[in-house]
Amino acid sequence: MSDLPRKAVTRTAKLAALPIGFAGRATWGLGKRIVGESAELVGRELQQRTAEQLFKVLGELKGGAMKFGQALSVFESALPEEVAGPYRAALTKLQEAAPPMPTRTVHKVLEERLGEDWQELFEEFEDKPSAAASIGQVHHAVWHDGREVAVKVQYPGAGDALLSDLNQLSRFARLLGPLIPGMDIKPLIAELKDRVSEELDYGLEAQAQQAHAEEFADDPDVVVPAVVHQCEQILITEWMEGVPLSEVISEGTQDQRDRAGQLLARFLFSGPARTGLLHADPHPGNFRLLPGGPHGADDWRLGVLDFGTVDRLPGGLPTPIGESLRMTLDGEAEAVYELLCLEGFVKESIELDPDAVLDYLRPIIEPALRDEFTFTRGWMRSQAARIADIRSPAYQLGKQLNLPPAYLLIHRVTLSTIGVLCQLGATVRLRAELEEWLPGFVVEEPEESVAEA
Repeated sequence: MSDLPRKAVTRTAKLAALPIGFAGRATWGLGKRIVGESAELVGRELQQRTAEQLFKVLGELKGGAMKFGQALSVFESALPEEVAGPYRAALTKLQEAAPPMPTRTVHKVLEERLGEDWQELFEEFEDKPSAAASIGQVHHAVWHDGREVAVKVQYPGAGDALLSDLNQLSRFARLLGPLIPGMDIKPLIAELKDRVSEELDYGLEAQAQQAHAEEFADDPDVVVPAVVHQCEQILITEWMEGVPLSEVISEGTQDQRDRAGQLLARFLFSGPARTGLLHADPHPGNFRLLPGGPHGADDWRLGVLDFGTVDRLPGGLPTPIGESLRMTLDGEAEAVYELLCLEGFVKESIELDPDAVLDYLRPIIEPALRDEFTFTRGWMRSQAARIADIRSPAYQLGKQLNLPPAYLLIHRVTLSTIGVLCQLGATVRLRAELEEWLPGFVVEEPEESVAEA
């Protein structure tokens, strides 16, 4: 048996064992309740044990388990601190590290895709990967023209491993419910599966990255490395140094956190408006802080990596998002409800109280209500608890709302970005970015006619 099939079998065995572990945790929790411990205390302990079991396995895997772990990592802000604290390091590791391919496998892929003389294309090539993620790993090299480059090499059989892992994970998605309150895990896994073919296609990734690189080429705040060369299973782009956002989260100054948060929010909303594409993988491993922003050496720019998953939005973000957000802030309950019905957020068979819908939405959009808002883990946890508490009106109403397919990826990206902002603890002028970039958020004044002028 070759290395790859043996590893695939090992992955499958580990994932298959997870439901058994979770079932044991649930039985343990029931026993604790029988002997009289409070539901809240048992729930917290169950969360902690579930996290322990899950992260132990995810940390050893590539493929879909790694991708799922990366997506989940941005929501750790919603976990109670006593649960999230011990596993924050494990979650951070999932963002940008995985066991690397053997050197001989890397060389074999490069020879198959770039030719037997592939080494002549490079002045230098580092066999030790600088990063290893869910479907490929990155090597630092120097291109034949002297440019420093990042060489992304896709794992052989990555597609099969990705789907196999995600299929296994989807079988026990409901058992992960205690981990992230108010979050339905199953749609997250289904959406990741839907994006597999796109993420494996380095040609599509190269197109998306080059479109961003050209659009942001002269931008004072955002840097995207240009594409140097692309072929099947290989993507070569300009190299980018910088401080990983995960380090800013764990060790950065407040100025760095605030600057990173502001630029992250700006990129989220300006990217679709400027390129017609939404970067759909906003976990901290895909961002860097670079010195030398528009205000001098002590300022910072945001470097953006990995365009393997994007949402194609030719007209930018949908105008109804901006319109509904603006009307919610203005307290226009009837107008908001009518627009949500029109866009499919409320099923035709259901009739809801517009004022109740407004009450449900307003706490979530609090960051857009003020000129400045400080995103914190505490705020994120309060929102998750409000929506997850079965005694809460928000819980009952949330169960009746619908998320149309066209908005699914936008919703996940927005939530993920908010999760990162809360990890940063950043103070952000979000409203200014919405006014600048979100269609429908600002009411356009009609132009005066020539006669009136």
